[in-house]
Amino acid sequence: MSDIEELYDYATLRAEPRATMHVVSLERSTLVLGGSQRASVLNEGADLVLPLRRRRGGGGLVLLQPGDLCIDWWIPVDDDRWSPDVRVSSIRVGEWWACSLNRFGDGGFEVHRGALGGEIAHRIACFAGRGPGEVFLGERKVVGVTQWRVREGVYLSTVVHAKGSGELLALLRDKPEGLESALDHHTLSTIAPFEVGDLVADLAELVGTWQLKTLHLRT
Repeated sequence: MSDIEELYDYATLRAEPRATMHVVSLERSTLVLGGSQRASVLNEGADLVLPLRRRRGGGGLVLLQPGDLCIDWWIPVDDDRWSPDVRVSSIRVGEWWACSLNRFGDGGFEVHRGALGGEIAHRIACFAGRGPGEVFLGERKVVGVTQWRVREGVYLSTVVHAKGSGELLALLRDKPEGLESALDHHTLSTIAPFEVGDLVADLAELVGTWQLKTLHLRT
């Protein structure tokens, strides 16, 4: 596979002096590798089937698709919502999500506050494990969280999928035992009958003032 383009223009993101909430626009399905993940986890030629990008930050492979609800927050170091603690930052953003989801849905959304969980082999895929700040309804994941930290601030990326991850499984070179069941996550259609726009507006107003922008993926 050729050199992998980064998901965003990170130099521009980190140069923003204001706290910003990005609603990510997805025009086509895109495979996204974790910051240190190798493309060899994919079938040969997978990057010819779908665009392949790399995000900065931890976590495993994720398939972003049109209809997914992707919201990213940039928090500069001089903002009151910034924390030097990696876990605190992730848990805070999970709490924002859980608060809004519990208002619009039927309740029961909870934030994972512990360490990384799940089978190590399953961490090949982002939604197959548990990380600090991620939101669950019962035993199934609702919101995935990852972050990228630099001296100017922290960039927190979150997603609620619109569909299951069957297509992602089909593109993996090897599938660790139990991965399919570990990837049985919730989707927008299984968590609540709410309007996505209302949820986004609530998140934007929940914890202070944000500059609100649409962020287009590099596809």
